[in-house]
Amino acid sequence: MRSGAFGVVKELRLLAAAVGICVALGASAAAQEEKVPTLHAYANLVQVPALVLDRDRKPIVPIAEGRFFISIDGGPKFRVTHARLEGEDPITLAILLDVSQPFPSLMRGIDDAIAGLAPGSLHAKDRISVYSLDCKLLRSAVDAPANAATLKEAVDRALESWKVSGVDRYRRDCKTPWNLWDAMAYAAQRLAGQPGRRVMLVVTDGVDRGSKSSLDALQDYAQGRGVAIFGMLQPGDAGGLYHGSMNQVNGFNALCEMSGGMVLTATQKELPEHLNWFTTLLRDRYIVEFPHPIDTVGGKHSLEVTIDRMEPFIRPAGISVPVDNPDILKDPMTIPSDPSRVPQLGKHKLAAPH
Repeated sequence: MRSGAFGVVKELRLLAAAVGICVALGASAAAQEEKVPTLHAYANLVQVPALVLDRDRKPIVPIAEGRFFISIDGGPKFRVTHARLEGEDPITLAILLDVSQPFPSLMRGIDDAIAGLAPGSLHAKDRISVYSLDCKLLRSAVDAPANAATLKEAVDRALESWKVSGVDRYRRDCKTPWNLWDAMAYAAQRLAGQPGRRVMLVVTDGVDRGSKSSLDALQDYAQGRGVAIFGMLQPGDAGGLYHGSMNQVNGFNALCEMSGGMVLTATQKELPEHLNWFTTLLRDRYIVEFPHPIDTVGGKHSLEVTIDRMEPFIRPAGISVPVDNPDILKDPMTIPSDPSRVPQLGKHKLAAPH
């Protein structure tokens, strides 16, 4: 599957999650007094991060940008304006450690594993938030710089109550516990207002135990705000062996892939290596760029990314873009868009998330 989704907002404004840009270059007051003609230029390019992996789920690099195409709502394929590797783009990462699960074995030593991501895999310009989910949702770091000491301290503080209270006592005695979808929704909302490539890593078993938020609503929100979700599960959890909740695990996997991420697995011993692999996947995503269609209307639209003469595993992230303001389009000083240079919408309806 190569499809993602994006939302088109009705207002002429750039949402925090939107990667399209709409700016006006106005004249100074002095120029206006002299009635000097002013040229208004509006950039409307959209950027979408996309995982592009081979059959072994390894990044395919390099790929010439001329081979990338997009299709919106099943419309004709359109060659992207530009495509490049994400590389050193700043990452805004939320790490959610789910200790509400029955067998949170990956939490043993995870402080050192996460701290070991800096400075090699995570860099000083990357920003990290750390959460733990048990009875309550605890946030121990907010948009902190990615350095080893800060990461280790944040993870240790996030897991402190769980370690002190024991593996299951704290959860059992909790009267109003938080649950997985609610915790992820909260973290996604905090990410939505941050710059950089927004990513959430959830170390969990993939099972929700009673959230008020629905899985569909969470998926919808993550797609619209450009939050790519990655899961880190133990191999037994990924197969539903530990808890017999395969349907929930499948739902979690679909959530990750529909947001532009995927589910990874690791044993406790493999965790440091597989966390580094997670960051490699991020750095080796492609950023595909194209103008947003001139005939878009507010609502959800499907986005498909394809590569010429190749059938890889592609997972584009979701985005939001602004529609064109009719008043601006009527402005005689506005440079009109060339219809031949923008993708055309198809007529396929975006299916409801499952």
